[in-house]
Amino acid sequence: MTGPKSDPMTGPTTGPDRPTRTAKPRKHLMTPGQVRPQPARSMSLSAVQKWVMSTLAVSTLLHMAVGLVFAAYYVDERSSKIGLLVIAGAFGLISMASGLLIHRKSLVHPMMLLGLLPPLAGAWWIFG
Repeated sequence: MTGPKSDPMTGPTTGPDRPTRTAKPRKHLMTPGQVRPQPARSMSLSAVQKWVMSTLAVSTLLHMAVGLVFAAYYVDERSSKIGLLVIAGAFGLISMASGLLIHRKSLVHPMMLLGLLPPLAGAWWIFG
């Protein structure tokens, strides 16, 4: 008797009683000719450029403000210390304003107060 082959656990594997299965496409593999769907939350190139540019501008100018605070610490005259802290505050405000302007936000924003953080912390460190 040479009938269809059978598996003792699942029954016949080929033959008229059991249809042949087609392989399911594997989703983790690339299928030629089919476009992969894009993730739902992807940023455009211009949005990424804005974030990179604003991060570089704010961090560079805040480093300048912190550097002026350190310079004020090592200056001997009190009036020069105050002057360097005022300039550090100006650089801090300019840094926050540049980040907001790159993103086209209003300059009347709570983030502007972060620009005053280096000179206020410096004044506490130097005079406190």
